[in-house]
Amino acid sequence: MEKNPTNSSSLPLAGRVAVVTGSSRGIGRAIAVHLHSLGARVAINYVSSSPEADLLASELNASSPPSEPTAIAVRADVSDPDQIAHLFDQSEREFGSKVHIFVNCAGVLDPKYPALFNTPLEDFEKTFTINTRGAFLCCKEAANRVVRGGGGRIIMMSTSQVSALSPGYGVYAASKAAVEAMVKVLAKELKGKGITANCVAPGPVATDMFFAGKSDETVKRMAEACPLGRIGEPKDVAEIVGFLAGDSGEWINGQVIRANGGFVV
Repeated sequence: MEKNPTNSSSLPLAGRVAVVTGSSRGIGRAIAVHLHSLGARVAINYVSSSPEADLLASELNASSPPSEPTAIAVRADVSDPDQIAHLFDQSEREFGSKVHIFVNCAGVLDPKYPALFNTPLEDFEKTFTINTRGAFLCCKEAANRVVRGGGGRIIMMSTSQVSALSPGYGVYAASKAAVEAMVKVLAKELKGKGITANCVAPGPVATDMFFAGKSDETVKRMAEACPLGRIGEPKDVAEIVGFLAGDSGEWINGQVIRANGGFVV
């Protein structure tokens, strides 16, 4: 397996390039920051949050020479195949290297949490366009573009709701269940390529997307449903992704990791 290039740094991801979709805020942002702290050069993907993405890139580049950025912000809609190709193209061009690590965090969740029988068709289509079609296109492009021969990582985000199946999450859970199935098959199809493919499936995590539409009472109840007595923090998920992205995560492949602190419903 290809290890990190000889480098004065002992950081585990030194010399590697990571692309993280949906990384201008929330869990994606925490993942981008964590991978960068491990030595990776990071492409921060966004669709509408340009100021946040640019600010994050600037913060991560603060200690880098202007001529050698370690973070860039790239706009791309994951549901558009041409834009996903552009995301890889720009990352390769800016960093002068193939992408080693691809993490797909872009996703949507209806903050109204409607029952399945009350969900408008347009909301169903929006959820599947971003969460499922987007994941398919990301998997497809990443499988053909991530560095081969060792060290390649494809990491998709799912949700613990695929197993919890709480009322109000029918469409969202279904859109992510498809992602889990795709990744398990993809891991087998990449046999011999030196690329692993896995899903991380968080439970409740303190992000704007999680809090939207929930009362304080609901949040408290969900925290109490966790044996650890709290909801997750973005860093809890980011550190799992960091492990999967490195050499130590090589033997984990085709798996779904339910990162939820033991959350039960």
